[in-house]
Amino acid sequence: MFNHKQIELSHMLFDKLNEKFPEIKLDRIDESPENQNEIWVHISYPNDEDRLLDLYDLSGEISTDILLDYGYSILTASGNVGECTGSDESG
Repeated sequence: MFNHKQIELSHMLFDKLNEKFPEIKLDRIDESPENQNEIWVHISYPNDEDRLLDLYDLSGEISTDILLDYGYSILTASGNVGECTGSDESG
């Protein structure tokens, strides 16, 4: 289970992302099914591919800082399966 600092850092990760990407929503926070020492912050991703790539970059930077500063692996993951479909070009 998570300790207080891991929960705090998970929310900090989401809050920093949410400042730049106000359209995202926090779905849940849980352990990786593959590694109980890794935390996944499940969010709804932007539908715009360019914004999605920017979110990936920022998320990676923040997650790396958390790992280096605190020793916790906290990553973002899709909150809703199938929500992020890449580019959606019709017509």
